[in-house]
Amino acid sequence: MVKKFVSIFGVFLILGNLVISQEIVQWRGPDRDGKYPSTGLMTSWPDSGPTLLWHADGLGDGHASAVVTKDKIYTAGTTGDVGYILCFSPDGKLLWKVPYGPDWVESWPGTRATPLFVEGKLYMMSAFGKLFCMDANDGKKLWEIDIFTDYDGVNNKWGVTENLLIDGDVLFCTPGGKENNVIALNRNTGKLIWSCAGLGEVSAYCSPLLVKLPKRTLLVTQTANSILGIDTENGKLLWSHPQPNKWSVHANTPYFQDGYLYCVSGYGQGGVQLKLAADGSAKQEMWRNTSIDNRMGGFVVLGDKIYGSDDSNKGWYCVDWNTGDDIHGEKMMGRGTTIWADGMLYCYSDVGELALVKPTSDGFTKISSFEIPYGEAQHWAHPAIVDGILYIRHGDALMAYDVAED
Repeated sequence: MVKKFVSIFGVFLILGNLVISQEIVQWRGPDRDGKYPSTGLMTSWPDSGPTLLWHADGLGDGHASAVVTKDKIYTAGTTGDVGYILCFSPDGKLLWKVPYGPDWVESWPGTRATPLFVEGKLYMMSAFGKLFCMDANDGKKLWEIDIFTDYDGVNNKWGVTENLLIDGDVLFCTPGGKENNVIALNRNTGKLIWSCAGLGEVSAYCSPLLVKLPKRTLLVTQTANSILGIDTENGKLLWSHPQPNKWSVHANTPYFQDGYLYCVSGYGQGGVQLKLAADGSAKQEMWRNTSIDNRMGGFVVLGDKIYGSDDSNKGWYCVDWNTGDDIHGEKMMGRGTTIWADGMLYCYSDVGELALVKPTSDGFTKISSFEIPYGEAQHWAHPAIVDGILYIRHGDALMAYDVAED
């Protein structure tokens, strides 16, 4: 009996270790919502900013963010017309740089997407629709598909862009074709699992979200003029909701909380909240707000407040989650991206100012800020915070700042 118990205990211990050892690192944090679990962080910075631990140059063009695993850091950039995955050590030394193929060289040139790390493999899609899987140890390509030629996908004005999403062994992607609008692939082989025709609209730079309900899991994404809710089990389109804007750009990840879904788009369209049915099969519009109409910088939801910037007026806003009413707004810096960790917002403007901002009961207060010293071109990459280190990508430079409290 003792031997049997020890044997069973051993099995559970092994299984437990396997689960614990699984590592998934993705764009905008563990839940794709801009929230990072680091604690013990500084609540203010010196005038010159936190201590710069290291910086690495020569990444190439683009605004892929940093992907920080237990022992490596990954990002991507374009040199000439060739895109590369780059791998760094924790102290900023380049370990390898591997080409993945042509990438965007037209307006706002460079890599658009951030690599997705899952259990020793990297996944990413180029602006020309080449979706690939690499060995994260050495960059060896394991499989590749072309969403345009293989799945009737269509490119868009500024290059197809999607930070890929995974659920177990299933990888989701939006070719934007008439027949294969959204697809699910086996992440180990690249083989098709299901295809959804959606509404036949082209993709819209959106990075999708999984909404896990008691009876169903939804994939929520945006195509040119619509928000889509798709059953991840079989690819069935359950509902759609209109969300058009001037350029069909919806480059923000949706957010789900307590039965309600929030999606936001730039160019004046703003955000909409939808109430989902308990089984995810239907939706109802609750409110719209145009103050936060962030083009591609994301937003952060903290309790019953939404924080983010607008597109045209370069203001920052706090909006009531329950009503959609503005709580607070000010032009504290240029429009930009925002993430959150340990009670503070980190707001990175598209003119290169990084601010530490404290959420308050009636809005927010800017505490500290400094100018990003390295890199060139657009300040569009989303910051990341891991183990007390803040990672900032600006064009061809990656910087690591110590933001841990002494």
